[in-house]
Amino acid sequence: MSLEWFVPILRQFVTVSLVALVFVVATGRVQQAPAAQQATGLQNFADPSGGYTGVPLPDQPQVFRAAGTSYRVTPTKGLVRPWALAFLPNADILITERTGHLRIVRNGVLDPQEITGIPPVLHHRAFGLMDVALHPRFAENHLVYFTYSKPKAGETEVAAAALLRARYDGGHSLSDVQDLFVSNAFTDQASQARIVFGRDGKIYMSIGMTHPGKFGSAQDAQDPSSHGGKILRLNDDGSAPADNPFAGRPGYRPELYALGIRNAIGLIVHPQTGELWDTENGPFGGDEVNIIQAGKNYGWPVVSYGRSYNGERTGGTGPTLAEPCAPGMEQPFLFWNPSIAAAGIAIYTGERFPQWKGHIFVGAMRGNHLERVTIDTNGLPQRPWEPLLTELRQRIREVRQGPDGLLYLLTDEDSGALLTIEPA
Repeated sequence: MSLEWFVPILRQFVTVSLVALVFVVATGRVQQAPAAQQATGLQNFADPSGGYTGVPLPDQPQVFRAAGTSYRVTPTKGLVRPWALAFLPNADILITERTGHLRIVRNGVLDPQEITGIPPVLHHRAFGLMDVALHPRFAENHLVYFTYSKPKAGETEVAAAALLRARYDGGHSLSDVQDLFVSNAFTDQASQARIVFGRDGKIYMSIGMTHPGKFGSAQDAQDPSSHGGKILRLNDDGSAPADNPFAGRPGYRPELYALGIRNAIGLIVHPQTGELWDTENGPFGGDEVNIIQAGKNYGWPVVSYGRSYNGERTGGTGPTLAEPCAPGMEQPFLFWNPSIAAAGIAIYTGERFPQWKGHIFVGAMRGNHLERVTIDTNGLPQRPWEPLLTELRQRIREVRQGPDGLLYLLTDEDSGALLTIEPA
């Protein structure tokens, strides 16, 4: 892809764009749709957008070395398209599978019996059971929150992002299961949903809106009456807080916190600053990391560092404007061109890898690796950006730092796994 059009932009955004363009990661694997599976109560469909033929993982731990650091990777296998994980107070790990199943790892071993109670989900392309998060007072109330693709009645390929709450007491079933919030943005295009509890106790929820389809449009990301293409801020019962940035404004949904979001596949609270960070998939190029602020507009589909899937700079599945900036629209903290299909994100603060403190780790589903972004003492990205785990050739979906200071990853594969990274 020619970058001649990018030269003036590079001059204007030196810090972000020079760092981002130095590190180019591409994939060489061929897409292939896996066989349809049966999810809880709903027929699933062929999955052309995510059905890479995975490379089998070895059963035994492997040791790798990068930039002077040796680390051991231990797989816990037996998962199918795992999506997100959450650590319980006793160190057990809840894991969602995109197929609509909830699993648990106890003492490092995957329980062969699933946890029941998840309602029917639409598992088709980029839809399914997605995120999981514990209530901040989980030890007292045992409440767990999920996002999932709620099917539209009468349709086989259309869904809306929903927020689900349930009680989990440690066994093999959920109780008190209920939808707290269902988006008004039904779509048949990629639309994924992340959640995280902020330091204010509120739920922050991303809802993607990528490009036009039978239902939904990229323009929804700029439409204040739609939940699509937004970051929402919710109370823990799913209602809209009275102090939200657009509360009471005519034509605006009260849940809105930020606009212009294409498809955020990672959403975290910075462990040191308390800021809200996301990773966002661009179209043909232009994956981003953004620092989300109340009331801000992050540009999609007006501006992007990517382009249409047909190669055109604008139109179709690309942005409206040729320039990747416009008044009143925020610039990303950093971006990738070409895309790595940026997914889960973690900012490392543990003691087990002191040389990685403060660095950003991002899962790459197109580059099939874990990206380490060096951050300096001023909080700015610096060289090197380093692709880790390229030898495994796995799509890395989820990235979390555990309470033990280790890194935990999920592979977006039919033969998926939980990967634990520890010093060697």
